Amino acid sequence: MEYPLLQSIETTWLNEAGVKLALLRLDSIDSQVSGNKAYKLAGYLEQVRNSCATGLISLGGAHSNHLHALAAVGYRLGLSTVGLLRGEAQLTPTVQDLTRWGMQLHWLGYGGYRARHHSSFWNEWLSHYPDHIPVPEGGSGWRGAKGCISLIETLQQQLSSLGWDDYDALWVAVGTGTTLAGLVVGEQGRHPVTGALAVPLDHGAQVSISRCLEESGVVDAGYKLLDASRGGFARLDVALARFLTTFEAETGVPLEPLYTGKMLLALQETIEAGHISAGQRIIAVHTGGLQGRRALAARIHQLAQ
Repeated sequence: MEYPLLQSIETTWLNEAGVKLALLRLDSIDSQVSGNKAYKLAGYLEQVRNSCATGLISLGGAHSNHLHALAAVGYRLGLSTVGLLRGEAQLTPTVQDLTRWGMQLHWLGYGGYRARHHSSFWNEWLSHYPDHIPVPEGGSGWRGAKGCISLIETLQQQLSSLGWDDYDALWVAVGTGTTLAGLVVGEQGRHPVTGALAVPLDHGAQVSISRCLEESGVVDAGYKLLDASRGGFARLDVALARFLTTFEAETGVPLEPLYTGKMLLALQETIEAGHISAGQRIIAVHTGGLQGRRALAARIHQLAQ
């Protein structure tokens, strides 16, 4: 796995506002075990090494970055992997990769997938795969968050390459809130963390973050959440599609529309609304997930026209 790059970013809207931005490019570390998923899986892989387990079992959708990373890790390390998928069987670029890397797939339908919240859900699956360690959806929970703490040290080690001696705020996209929780623990209150919600407010991210911070022993503070979901998870509209294509043309940095793209658009809107003053130095985390864009490329192009 490569070391993530901290890259200075310049765009028209940043220059006009006098705001400095750098991206911690987790998308640059690996083309298969991409972005924050590499960090969130670290604790579960350690659990496998310290046990008699032979594999990992987890959940996700047909475009899941989490399952994609899990299958790739299993293939490389010779571990069995099992994916429990939302909905009915479909063939997406992600599913093709999962199959190619030997992940055993089970399609649960939508009702079956909702049952993941029941206390007895894992009992049945672990009876079929008794030597597998269950990984929560998205690699969430304190074990996943703990792997993200080191990201603070990583970006601090590279600040001098930007000519910065410090930064004023940290931004990250939020799905389950796991990565944000790790960043808050790593920050120890030194810098505020803004989480741009890529999912609607009722999806439970706040609860998940609070649980992670409680388990870590850190006070549930030092961050704020803003709604960047644009009305729903995986909601792709004209404004977002145009933002993606313009940002990529100006910076050369590829984005995906579900997480990092939404977060950066929310950052632009916040700056243009006057809520971030000139001279502020912001670091935003590019959480990867570019593999999932393959199924959306045509739609992005169509909307951006």
